[in-house]
Amino acid sequence: MRKLCCALLALLPISAFAYPIDVSKKIEGVSIDYTASDVDADISSIQLSNYGHNDAVCSVIFTNGPESPRRRTVTVPAGKNTNTTVKFNRAIIKMRIALACSPK
Repeated sequence: MRKLCCALLALLPISAFAYPIDVSKKIEGVSIDYTASDVDADISSIQLSNYGHNDAVCSVIFTNGPESPRRRTVTVPAGKNTNTTVKFNRAIIKMRIALACSPK
């Protein structure tokens, strides 16, 4: 039993790279939902789902502290999903994502 407990404690740092993600959204005239996730210690991702009947154009700005913000512009077709990822040079401590979507 003692060996099992030691093995579980040794595995704790492997799962400790999760970081908080704050998303601010400005969605006008489209039905967009998002799911933000951490892929790795220096990679972040957001999945955009368009539930409306019109295509949407979304601008996503990823901000990680002192590094310059990374901007991605994606088109989300009606009824489809799309993923957008970004890789930073440093480990992410806190991710801030600004999402702005409008009809195409």
